[in-house]
Amino acid sequence: MTGKKTKILFLSLLYLGVCFAFVISKQKKIKFKVPKGWPQPIYDFKKNPLTEEGFKLGSALFFDPILSKDHTISCASCHLSFTAFTHADHKLSHGINGKIGTRNSQVLINLAWNKSFMWDGGVNNLEVQAINPITNPLEMDHTLGEVLVSLNQSSKYRKMFYAAFNDSTITSQKLLKALAQYTSQLVSYNSKYDSVMRKEKGVIFTPNEQNGYDLFKKNCNTCHTEPLFTNNGFENNGLAIDTNLKDMGRMRMTHNPLDSLKFKVPTLRNIEFSAPYFHDGRVNKLKEAINHYTSGIVKSKTLAASLQKPMALSEQDKRDLIAFLKTLTDKYALYHTRYRYNYSETINKQK
Repeated sequence: MTGKKTKILFLSLLYLGVCFAFVISKQKKIKFKVPKGWPQPIYDFKKNPLTEEGFKLGSALFFDPILSKDHTISCASCHLSFTAFTHADHKLSHGINGKIGTRNSQVLINLAWNKSFMWDGGVNNLEVQAINPITNPLEMDHTLGEVLVSLNQSSKYRKMFYAAFNDSTITSQKLLKALAQYTSQLVSYNSKYDSVMRKEKGVIFTPNEQNGYDLFKKNCNTCHTEPLFTNNGFENNGLAIDTNLKDMGRMRMTHNPLDSLKFKVPTLRNIEFSAPYFHDGRVNKLKEAINHYTSGIVKSKTLAASLQKPMALSEQDKRDLIAFLKTLTDKYALYHTRYRYNYSETINKQK
């Protein structure tokens, strides 16, 4: 190669490098905020750096029924922001063609701190989690291959993927990373409880809420550990087995009898709006859930150690405990427009 050709090649590569750097610089980076006093998140953001473009893409995908086989339901169909990113009108998750799932939809709150996902812990990485509902025959009943075909045929999504990843070719890895960019940012830390813990001026618990908090620390904090209000573990909380579902919980994944009837401990944040409760949605009210722990526990070999003795709560104690649990409601996380997405408006503009 002559010196002239070498110089031309060098300048061409330099030009392409500058153009690529310019594209990267156009992306608006997002720094994940860890609230003061909280543990560091489990999710590795270094492998999926947050950007505003990635968040918007993940949001669009989350609310788009294109991810389901017949394009009728989206992730948001079972995970609504107003109800703590879960469903509210039925006990078990619903899929395409009226199919009924086998478990209650979990809340999608503070997922970056989760070590595992699903009621039985069958998924151990946030990016992989979305594969389960997409491919589950009782939910979206689709395949990743078919989803990618649909997405690659969309000029809107090719533009959005290019903006987020500097490449308009849509792959399963980029799809899952985009969804994780959205779901990892569904963070809740602005409840009244948080304001009290931060000792913000003029914010204190009422006497009933304070008593409820004291009762919570005495009876519930072992499993629903502050500040995430989950220990990220699996526990048998003494529910009688449903004779129709016959769900054995964690043992379904491990095949270990010691995991029989153990389910992932859910966060209690925004619990005021996340009914129905428990893995099968068997109760609709907080008081019913609390009554289970005072008088409904079924003993078995794997029952959680902290539940070997029922909670001793008066009717007033129950009311106070509920009053405290309502201080975990974070209206910013539930209602802020950033966590919602006007799919119809965007698709009309970009299709």
